[in-house]
Amino acid sequence: MRAFCISKLCFQITSSNYCQGLERLPAVPGISCLNQINPLVSAHPDWWPRRFWPSSQHEGQGAVVRRSIGRSELKFLDPFLMLDEFSVSPPAGFPDHPHRGFETVTYMLQGGITHQDFAGRKGTIHTGDVQWMTAGRGIIHSEMPAGEGEQKGLQLWINLSSRDKMIEPGYQELLSHDIRTAEKDGVEVRIIAGKSMGVQSPVYTRTPTMYLDFTMKPRTQMHQSIPESWNGFVYIIEGEGVFGKQSSSPVTAHHVLVLGPGDGLSVWNRASTPVRFRADRRTADQRAGGSVRTFCDEHAGRD
Repeated sequence: MRAFCISKLCFQITSSNYCQGLERLPAVPGISCLNQINPLVSAHPDWWPRRFWPSSQHEGQGAVVRRSIGRSELKFLDPFLMLDEFSVSPPAGFPDHPHRGFETVTYMLQGGITHQDFAGRKGTIHTGDVQWMTAGRGIIHSEMPAGEGEQKGLQLWINLSSRDKMIEPGYQELLSHDIRTAEKDGVEVRIIAGKSMGVQSPVYTRTPTMYLDFTMKPRTQMHQSIPESWNGFVYIIEGEGVFGKQSSSPVTAHHVLVLGPGDGLSVWNRASTPVRFRADRRTADQRAGGSVRTFCDEHAGRD
């Protein structure tokens, strides 16, 4: 997955391999990749990247999230199950709820969240920190605001392969000051997972994954290389930028862009303000342990 921020263009990128070896189907959004190829992959090249606007919905106890991946129009993007941008203030939050068979990646944008699970483990992550939780065979935990006022962040759910479904739960926590960074020509990247600008993250991922947080100064451009066979998306955190082709119309904050076939992503910040975005990409190659077309109980959520 990839993510960027645009006013500072700010965005994130996340990515993973496409489903392999399955018959291609017509481009009908929303069909599961559990038993057939994700139809988004079959779309005409000129359609990429595809943009989606998140839907707001209630979760937990009095909390409202912006859901992009996991909504009806973007139900399956193997192996990504869900992407929420959350904003909670006390007493709202996410009291005890179960997870099983997948991983959650929580990235704090503002404030803090305190996590506590049924085994007595407790901790707080603050602005810029990351918690990478592997639910494995099952966990019950809570996620509640760590202070007064609004607490903001992103949470991504990543499916586990069948061989990892029943592993012991575990955590990786990465404090903001420990996240490796790189900068070139007015573009800064925080490397949460994977590699960018020659810098490698220390985070262990069960399948090859890129999770990158970019901030672009005004009047800058960039290109991020991505393996052609990986699934990926971009989430714009703030600002406005042009993604994919120079002729494309600008994309604004809170949109998610699903990346199509190709060996990378080009971005232009033509505005007078920075842009920030997140980019994620993950391999789905069965040989790399990444194709996770396996059942996941989506009711094991935060309700």
